[in-house]
Amino acid sequence: MTAASRVVFALLVAASVGAFFLAQRVKSTPAAVARFSVSPLCSPNGDGRFDGCRAAFLLKKADDVTVRVVGSDDEVVDTLVSDRSLPAFRNLRVLWRGRTTEGGRARDGSYHFEVALRRQGRSILLPRPFRVDTTPPRPIVAAIGPQRDKVPRPELFPNPQGRPLEIHVRSPSTTKPTTVEVWRTDPRPSTEPVASLESLNGSGTVTWDGTVHGRRVQPGTYVVAVRTRDRAGNLGSSPAVLPPKPGYGQTLPGRGGITIRYLGVQPPLDAPIVTGEKAPFGVDARRAAYTWSVRHVGEARPRKRGSGTRPNLTIAAPGRRSGLYVLQLRTRTHATAVPFAVQGLHRAPILVVLPALLWQGTNPVDDDGDGLPNTLTRGVPVQRDRVLARGLPDDLARRVAPLLIFLDHSKLRYDLTTDLALAAGVGPPLDGHAGVVLAGDERWIPADVARGLAAYVHRGGHLATFGTDSLRRTVRLTPRRLVDPTTASPTDALGFEVRPLVRRPSTLTAADDKIDLFRGDVFGGTGVFSGLTFEPIAAPPGARVLAQATTPDGTAGILAARVGRGLAIRAGLPDLPSRLSHPGNETALVKRIWELLAA
Repeated sequence: MTAASRVVFALLVAASVGAFFLAQRVKSTPAAVARFSVSPLCSPNGDGRFDGCRAAFLLKKADDVTVRVVGSDDEVVDTLVSDRSLPAFRNLRVLWRGRTTEGGRARDGSYHFEVALRRQGRSILLPRPFRVDTTPPRPIVAAIGPQRDKVPRPELFPNPQGRPLEIHVRSPSTTKPTTVEVWRTDPRPSTEPVASLESLNGSGTVTWDGTVHGRRVQPGTYVVAVRTRDRAGNLGSSPAVLPPKPGYGQTLPGRGGITIRYLGVQPPLDAPIVTGEKAPFGVDARRAAYTWSVRHVGEARPRKRGSGTRPNLTIAAPGRRSGLYVLQLRTRTHATAVPFAVQGLHRAPILVVLPALLWQGTNPVDDDGDGLPNTLTRGVPVQRDRVLARGLPDDLARRVAPLLIFLDHSKLRYDLTTDLALAAGVGPPLDGHAGVVLAGDERWIPADVARGLAAYVHRGGHLATFGTDSLRRTVRLTPRRLVDPTTASPTDALGFEVRPLVRRPSTLTAADDKIDLFRGDVFGGTGVFSGLTFEPIAAPPGARVLAQATTPDGTAGILAARVGRGLAIRAGLPDLPSRLSHPGNETALVKRIWELLAA
């Protein structure tokens, strides 16, 4: 036989052997195997349930075996046993952890165990395929009644019909129970379910009367969570993580939101109410009778009082001068209070702006029914007109009200508006006022209002900011919502560099005072501010620093600068308003700022 003939013969033999192996692999019955078993389903996700894909078999004849896992395309995914000597009728058990040869996780899908027999020169597939399934089931709360509105919103409870809540669940699992739980998301999110309700086999409806051990739960925002397992042991829940912890700008799936509310009031925050005009309030007392009273902040005696049962309450704005008022409303079992601004008939040289955007932006109300409060802090849209879930906003109680009370007691007159009113072009405008005061934290502000404030100062206006973390974020207003909140910029709308609050009590001392900002001969101040947290501030590029109070290392917490032709003052002292109830450096500072603004 010639050399060429030998090569051709070898190729023919190799082709014949390859065809023989292929024929053996596709046979439906592995004649070489006496008995075998394959687990039909596995879920190698590390949760301890069905984590291994298992097989066992016995050979009729002893052989050297290799066991592999192959995919639906016959591609080898992993090798479990290599050339192991296996006696006849000796059981061999194999376990696959769902990993590829490279160590990665294998995709969900259908697989076979392949057994290669070296002595017999063939390989076979165990006929029974198995499935890898690591995808959790997706149960969901489809709706909550009895209202079941088509418009996404939470279910309010108690309801006017006096009926229990009806929780409608869709679950893909019919072989495993679907648990139904209630979690509180605000206030103080719960770390355990508030209530565990009836379990379901598949989809269905459960009811809840809003009580736990016979007692009504506290007002707030709640979400119904559902959990179930599939045949592979995968645990699925909605929300996917409990307690719910969505990321910035994220919402929860489904419509599992419940708002427990016994009393709530929606005040007019879009614009100040002119003295004598009607102030409209929306009252949600769950059809209970209520009494109400109106008082000026800082006053104990009400200016007006009355009672009612209707959801629409209108009150003539009291007083002759501009000021902040509080509506207090009470039912037999609950009470709340909300603010509203009143603009006097006579104009003053200084305009005070209230941070209504902050009050609504941090107001924990679930607008879309997903079971989480919609707040700008979370990066999600919020409704412009809402009940104030916690009554008086924290910023108002700690900063705005003490400042306005001090101004009123000191007979420092002002006009009053809100940032929402400036955005809408209603109420007193910036122009025509010698000075503007931002009374609280202007954490979010429409871009056009921010530009308007900067232009106002550059044209020669005077601006004082008493809040912290102000003018660094924007938000867009639509007729019904506040949308697209941004994250904080390192500089504010006027160019001041603002750094995170220093919470360590510090001492600030007056320095570089070219405008007598810390003048103590008139108001009794010394220019030293002790034991205060403060917001570090640096002047805008190119601005001339006129006065500042700094720490020993030169970091400013109070800063006045010439910006354009105007004056801008930032007093980054969150504790300053609380110190205005008695004479001292803080009262002297505010009075001097007022003088400079009015000049």
